[in-house]
Amino acid sequence: MTSDNSQFGLMRRFDSQLTLKKIEIFCLVAELQSVTRASQHLFVSQPVVTAHLRSLEEKLGAPLLRREGRGVVLTPAGERVFKWAKEMVAKTRELERELAGEIEVGSGRAVVASSMSVGSYLLPPIVCDFQLQHPEGLVEVVISNPQAALDAARTGICDFSVLIVSPDQITTGLIVEPLWDEPLLLMSAPESKWVGDSTDREEMARLPFISTSNSTVMYQLEEGQLRHNGIPSRRIVLYLGHPEAQKEAVRRDVGVCFFTRSAVEENLKRGDMRWVRTPGLELSIPLYTLHREDKHFSPFQHALKAYVEAAQPDGMPVLR
Repeated sequence: MTSDNSQFGLMRRFDSQLTLKKIEIFCLVAELQSVTRASQHLFVSQPVVTAHLRSLEEKLGAPLLRREGRGVVLTPAGERVFKWAKEMVAKTRELERELAGEIEVGSGRAVVASSMSVGSYLLPPIVCDFQLQHPEGLVEVVISNPQAALDAARTGICDFSVLIVSPDQITTGLIVEPLWDEPLLLMSAPESKWVGDSTDREEMARLPFISTSNSTVMYQLEEGQLRHNGIPSRRIVLYLGHPEAQKEAVRRDVGVCFFTRSAVEENLKRGDMRWVRTPGLELSIPLYTLHREDKHFSPFQHALKAYVEAAQPDGMPVLR
């Protein structure tokens, strides 16, 4: 780190404990790989951030960061400390959320992690309705990919996750509870040159498809259901990572695409996309909640989870 000066020396004498603040600052610097960006994020000066890092290194007795180019990277010791520190911060924040809602349901805190389509379309109206009933509480929805949402439940970054789960995902140490099956709808441009109002298996195998990356859980679930229904392969012409980007490609008639029903309900109302019927071929994606086996739910968190579980949209079959 930078050379010593009187400000650092003074701070070290009066601030030599292994505090949560130091650990959080270290995690932020490690994630951003920059003292400068961390200080800007925290709205403090760089010397203050550097002093906390040096104090942490002295307390642990090992260098945690080294300069590389214009940034910093973790040392081997720093890698070990970073792994421990992230878990420590996550557990502490989880405990704070649990205790915040321990007495009164209305004033609690909860974090929900979700996969892309679920977090973008299905959860927001449910969480908004819950928040209106508990205006003193605080709910955070973190949207990512299914694996990250699953990991967030395991590490305590979130209190529970709502997501799609592929058969090969490892759920050891987690309680997986089914919610409902959400239908998959095949969508096209309103006046598509590729397909009419309906299609069959034979035609579907020839259609140009838009999909997510072939490494994603959504893609794997789609492909598995298609194979199960006698469609061993399809012609994918474009991979796009977000449902909104896929919708734009569909509206431009690049091809057709499967969407969860909640993702396209507004499009169907506006008429800027068309639902292509698939007689004899009904596809759906199962949704689940996940949480750690030893998770303690505050009354507020329990109320939110129960509200999500009871919010089954019309026409969606319950799995349990």
